[in-house]
Amino acid sequence: MSQEDALKWITELFEEPPGSLTPETALSSVPKWDSLGVLTLMAALDEKFNLLITADNTIAMRKIGDILDLLQKNGKLT
Repeated sequence: MSQEDALKWITELFEEPPGSLTPETALSSVPKWDSLGVLTLMAALDEKFNLLITADNTIAMRKIGDILDLLQKNGKLT
């Protein structure tokens, strides 16, 4: 998956308008980044990429780029 595809996937996951999220977007500015949003991300990462992360892992995330970095570190981005 390319970074562009990953951004599109994250945008859809958080129900944001197409193209509205960038790697620099603060997660705190994403309305769906709440406790349910964290669980949604965790479930989606498991389902789509077979990546298991904990809530503690998500607490350290501050921006969309942190999700992309996680995908990159686990070999999910090309």
